[in-house]
Amino acid sequence: MKILVVDDEQDVRTLFEQRFRREIRSGAFTFSFAYSGEEALDYLHDHSSEVVLILSDINMPGMSGLELLRHIRHQYNSPPPTPPQVMMITAYGDEASRQQALELGANDFLAKPVDFAALKEKLLHLTAHEN
Repeated sequence: MKILVVDDEQDVRTLFEQRFRREIRSGAFTFSFAYSGEEALDYLHDHSSEVVLILSDINMPGMSGLELLRHIRHQYNSPPPTPPQVMMITAYGDEASRQQALELGANDFLAKPVDFAALKEKLLHLTAHEN
């Protein structure tokens, strides 16, 4: 499963690569990283049919995760390709952000710090349904 992680914090890459070391090595998950909403859109423009899941932070400088989600859902409004699943991640687990993300088409909502055991479980569940 190809996963795009969007977060303005550079250390997120190391964190994901450590936590998913086995899955990356086995080829179960492939991660790509974008450090802004704009960079994520550029990546998706070139790799839209490959990305199955997007994990995006909400609070980023420039384009927020919610704005990115709006762009993604607008871009994938008509098939093909199949729209990616989008999970929003935020340090602010407030209900307003959660509600707005769900209204914009988010498939799930995670709070920071990310519970990697729970996230891994969700990803494995998605992978099982992908095949």
